[in-house]
Amino acid sequence: MTSGWNGSPSDGPPPYPGGMIAAVRAYWEALRDGDSLPRRAQVDPRGIANALENTFLIERVAPGIARFRIAGLLYNDLMGMDIRGMPLSCLFLGPARDSLQTDLEHLFSTPAALSLTLVAERRLGRLPLRARLQILPMLDRSDACTLALGCIETLGEIGRVPCRFGIAEARLTPLGAAAASNAAPIAAPRPPRAVAGVPHLRLVKA
Repeated sequence: MTSGWNGSPSDGPPPYPGGMIAAVRAYWEALRDGDSLPRRAQVDPRGIANALENTFLIERVAPGIARFRIAGLLYNDLMGMDIRGMPLSCLFLGPARDSLQTDLEHLFSTPAALSLTLVAERRLGRLPLRARLQILPMLDRSDACTLALGCIETLGEIGRVPCRFGIAEARLTPLGAAAASNAAPIAAPRPPRAVAGVPHLRLVKA
């Protein structure tokens, strides 16, 4: 089941265990024409039916800030509420949000693919939980890079909600000169702050 996507998801298992990020990336790549970015209008939810619960669409609303336009039910499970309309940063602990803002602005302005390794906040009543998150830029109706398709895979039990994450590793991969012509205007982001107790590796070039 999903929240907000048009079309009916499949009741079958994922393409392979833990392969939802790879499936969404493969679908996104298949929509590209050379180095160009996919357009939102090209996305057919049936193409990623087995990953819809883990998938989301965000829209850039300000430098380094993006809000959920569509979100699979896993994100509601993580937060204990419907997160459509909320900022992507709601999934992150306070110290990680500056880093996320910097990374998102690079994603839209370069443009670049963003891969994050996440560690959930540890507290009473919650077992260890890790996650991988991938965000891929897309074009809006005006052919501007203001949208992004994302997918998360979790390892462990969600436990008590809301469940928020720190960033253990961030990797930005630029997507080529042709795609850069559609990039959002560059704005100077605030310098990131380290997450206490969580190592943070930042690679901004492939």
